[in-house]
Amino acid sequence: MLDSTALELARIQFGFTVSFHIVFPAITIGLASYLAVLEGLWLWRKQEVYRDLYHFWSKIFAVNFAMGVVSGLVMAYQFGTNWGHFSTFAGGITGPLLTYEVLTAFFLEAGFLGVMLFGWTKVGPGLHFFATLMVAAGTLISATWILASNSWMQTPQGFEIIGGRAVPIDWLKVIFNPSFPYRLVHMTIAAYLATALFVGASGAWHVLRGQATPAVRTMLSMAMWMLLATAPLQVIAGDAHGLDTLEHQPAKIAAIEGHWRNEPGESVPLILFGWPDMAAETTRAAIGIPHLGSLILTHDWNGRIPGLAEFAPEDRPNATIVFWTFRVMVGLGLSMLLLGLWGLLLRRRQRLFQSRLFLRVTLLMGPAGLIGILAGWLTTEIGRQPWVVYGVLRTKDAVSHHSPLALSATLLVFIVLYFAIFGTGIRYMLKLVAKGPTGFVGNFQAPRDESAARPARPLSAASDEDEPSAGPPEHRKE
Repeated sequence: MLDSTALELARIQFGFTVSFHIVFPAITIGLASYLAVLEGLWLWRKQEVYRDLYHFWSKIFAVNFAMGVVSGLVMAYQFGTNWGHFSTFAGGITGPLLTYEVLTAFFLEAGFLGVMLFGWTKVGPGLHFFATLMVAAGTLISATWILASNSWMQTPQGFEIIGGRAVPIDWLKVIFNPSFPYRLVHMTIAAYLATALFVGASGAWHVLRGQATPAVRTMLSMAMWMLLATAPLQVIAGDAHGLDTLEHQPAKIAAIEGHWRNEPGESVPLILFGWPDMAAETTRAAIGIPHLGSLILTHDWNGRIPGLAEFAPEDRPNATIVFWTFRVMVGLGLSMLLLGLWGLLLRRRQRLFQSRLFLRVTLLMGPAGLIGILAGWLTTEIGRQPWVVYGVLRTKDAVSHHSPLALSATLLVFIVLYFAIFGTGIRYMLKLVAKGPTGFVGNFQAPRDESAARPARPLSAASDEDEPSAGPPEHRKE
């Protein structure tokens, strides 16, 4: 059997690389849809502010998209190197799902990304807008396949175990497994929330620096509207997701809530704070609200959930971790809702751009969406333990047989390279954000001559000019 230290190192390594990766697709999903909205508004209203914001955020999108692709490649290889037994067991299901993601989403994004980023002055407005829509659709399709695969690992169905391997017998059940719809909606809204906070923080930064241009004011205003619209939806989606998790993964809910023994006929309090002690099987210093746990978890004033002590010790997730990661996620979610309502109040008083306290809080909340996503992901994945395919394959039986020394060395390499490469990319992306949106010079137009239609080098369709010239020309339709 694999050494327990090696198992923990393999889990830490996978958790580290996934944590870096997950933030980039989240922003990619949100920014792609935001760019589609901006270009649609530009074509509809012909207001230059939307065009300028499109070109500002498209540069940031490009950098973020590239980092997401690179970090995603590591994940694909890691399944084979560190989790070989999982790949052998579940490869017949997860392999095709990830292949469908490449064939439908990645190819769609790759096919239109060049037109979207470099074709503003090369193609007509209709084709360019279509390319932007296809890239946005591709990001959502990609999320659909990835979450279908991960959700099957959470609530597996539609398969049989033949010869020690999971063999799909009903692809519709595999894809549309019980947790998939809830997880897809929850993650998509989370991506939109994270992007809204990122955009809003950028706008707040520039306003605080005295750069309240029309473009800056517009992106801050749009971010607050998006936050106000999506935060309440996330509360509803999270509640539905919780009910589904209680049905299919009750041990996870018991760990999240810090409940160990719930007697029949007694209501369940909502434990706000405490410290779950796995060894003593109790939550120390618990502060709870009577009946509220029952009401939230079961929608019944006296509803009951199983306590963690009802499950065998080897089947329990680490309650100490998931108890707090869940509360970080929920706390940040409520903060987002309050920030959206605060922005609405200031908007009604016509002080959205004047309240420096609000702007400072908005700036501080910039990374809150990404932190919330990471906290939610940790809750979901650690709460699934000790299973990698819930109720079917244990994590200790899924990992490849590597020595602790090999895993320690590769983990150290990953840490150094990731902070060097992605740290540089994130720094560059933040520098672009700090510059702020500027006026864009260029029209939608077809190439004027045959030589212009044949770029002499890759990416030659992109403008080499960094600074706009004075007096941007009018936007012209072909």
